[in-house]
Amino acid sequence: MLSNIIERGSTSQRRWAIKTLRISDQFRKRRSYFLEEAQVLVPHEIGGKERMVYNANEESVLPGELARAEGASLTGDAAVDEAYDGMGLSYDLFSAVYKRNSCDGMGMRLDATVHYQKGYDNAFWNGEQLVFGDGDEDQAESERLFNRFTIAPDIIGHELTHGVTQYEARLVYSQQPGALNEAVSDIFGSLVKQRALNQTAAEADWIIGEGIFTSRVNGSGIRSLKAPGTAYDDPVLGKDPQPAHMDDYVNVAYDNGGVHINSSIPNHAFYVMAAEIGGYAWEKAGMIWYKALCDKFQVTTNFQSAAWLTAVTAGELYGKGSLEQQAVIKGWAEVGIPVEASSDQSGCLAILLNLIDLLSKLKPKN
Repeated sequence: MLSNIIERGSTSQRRWAIKTLRISDQFRKRRSYFLEEAQVLVPHEIGGKERMVYNANEESVLPGELARAEGASLTGDAAVDEAYDGMGLSYDLFSAVYKRNSCDGMGMRLDATVHYQKGYDNAFWNGEQLVFGDGDEDQAESERLFNRFTIAPDIIGHELTHGVTQYEARLVYSQQPGALNEAVSDIFGSLVKQRALNQTAAEADWIIGEGIFTSRVNGSGIRSLKAPGTAYDDPVLGKDPQPAHMDDYVNVAYDNGGVHINSSIPNHAFYVMAAEIGGYAWEKAGMIWYKALCDKFQVTTNFQSAAWLTAVTAGELYGKGSLEQQAVIKGWAEVGIPVEASSDQSGCLAILLNLIDLLSKLKPKN
């Protein structure tokens, strides 16, 4: 998307898109350090929900000036209050539904910084905290494309879920494991939004980033789990490049091998699963993926491995051949990844895949 802006946008639009790409790349390298080198920080442990929202005042120093602490009243600053509420909705999903105590599972304090730099069009988990830009609000009204990134609770949930993945599977941020990493964040980000709105799988729009675009952009959001490739189609931003099937998997040299592009394949598989199961997607479909993320996914888990492991997990939770397991199998089949997890052989395959992943982490001795 940003590459399209650099190619097609005005001079000022190109300038802030280049800046955003540069800063985002720095954050990704930092986050990858924590993932790939197994560096897990000692967080601020408090034992329950505690949110701290800071204001960077359009500068780069993190975390910035404390703007709202846990239990404090509304500030009147939309970005501060949205970040506070969005972190709360995310914490509540993981706590109430999956019995997880914050990102690390041990009561980690949730920190976020808003108003990061001027004209920063992105949001990030940097390995320690959440960071949100205000979009291109400093641009002329006629050239604005993005609103502030705290406007969408699913974006906040997406970024916070990167923290959960950091403390669980630590999916390496490249190629299919990286795309699976992004998909996990999209899935639980969407579930944060759905639970906040009390929507069933059938009622949800499955759009990530609703409200992020200004009225100048022809698009409903940045990604769609329900219909990949349809989220936007705009003269400046280009057309949503996400595929819905492995036949259209994109091999690219940028974006860590297309982690934000190909994430749509497991995303869409999850949507199909949730629609097949019905009801609230965060309950059964979400539980299957949460358990798989925590108990079965490893550093190098790819799409095929994820298919087997989520199907095995569904069988463990709800029974072999159950509606839930069949929904998982159908979801992966819809995106071109067949799996026969209802057979006894699938358990052996799951064990083998986990052993392979575990061995891949071992460094040879000199």
